[in-house]
Formats: sequence, C-alpha cells, structure tokens
Amino acid sequence: MKRREFVEKAGFGAAALAALGTAGPADAATTASTQHNHGPISGPLASATVSFGAWLPGSRFPNIGAVPGLPVNLHALIPNEVTIKAGGTVNFIVAGFHLIAVYGDGTSPADINTSITISPTTQPMPPLINDSNNRVYLGIDPTVMPQLAGPPQGPAQPRLQDRVEVVHFPDPGRYLVICAVLPHFLDNMFGYVKVNP
Repeated sequence: MKRREFVEKAGFGAAALAALGTAGPADAATTASTQHNHGPISGPLASATVSFGAWLPGSRFPNIGAVPGLPVNLHALIPNEVTIKAGGTVNFIVAGFHLIAVYGDGTSPADINTSITISPTTQPMPPLINDSNNRVYLGIDPTVMPQLAGPPQGPAQPRLQDRVEVVHFPDPGRYLVICAVLPHFLDNMFGYVKVNP
C-alpha cells in the first residue's frame, strides 16, 4: 500500500498530512535556534587548556593515596593567563581538591569577598568561597565527587579529585578565574582568561 493510500484510509486528509509534515521541522527549527545556534569556531584561539592544580612527581599514583594539602599538590593555574576569542572555550584540567569559579570582566582578586563561604558537603574540609557578585561560572563542589574504588585507604576512602571542566566564554573581556577553596585562593591560586572579540 502506498503512503498516501495509507494516510487516507487511516482517516487523515491531505490537509492534515501537510500540517503534520510542516509542524515537526518548524518545532525542530525553533528548538535548534534556541539551544544549538552556535556557528563553527576554529583557529588557534578557539580553545585553551589550563592545568588547574598539579600533582607533584612521586606524590601519588592516579587517585590512590591522594592526600590533601600543599606538600603533594601545586596550587596554581598553569598557564596563569590564556587568550581565546569570543565564543571559545577553556578546558580546565583539574588535579586535586579544587573548585573553579569564574568572575566577569573587570573583576580583580581584591573584589572577591572571602567572608562569604559555604561548608563543603563532606566534612572535614576547608570552606568554599560563595561570593556570587559578578560570578559567571561555579564548578563542581569537589566533596560531592564519588568515592574511589579500590583498597581501603586510611580512616576515610578518598574521593575522585581529577576531572575536566570545559567553560564557554561567549563575550569579550578579561575574566578572573579562582580556586574557590578558601585557603587555595588566599595562597594566590587564581588566573585570567582574556577573551578577544
């Protein structure tokens, strides 16, 4: 049976068939224009990679024996400043107990109110900065990451700490990026993303 005969026998007229044929793509186009209206971005400034913390040599085997604190983790953004173009992304490769917070164009480290904190989900851990003034991105609370599988380690099984967070920067400006773990920020763990037009 041909498609037209099937539609007519099922009680649909030609007008209904025409309406059904146009409703789907129109709705799809509306959805696509609101959620996926991104042009191709390419070239050397389309993305950048920043190491957000780093494990020191000999300090650990991937996620085994991960001990918090300065002796085993370099608390820095490497490189300290990257440049991308508007619409590009930065791939933050997080190594260790860190929380990414990005603040809008023109924000300086002195603008961050370190008295506004929240307690991490899992204790005991240092407080997390929760200054939302001009904040454009807040990453994953590292205390909610899953516990590691494997042999038991100490009094509490460590949590997964390493991950990648990819942040999109649609608008030009110079964005402050901090580690919102309070003692890390106070130890100057911050950097910048410069976004060219």
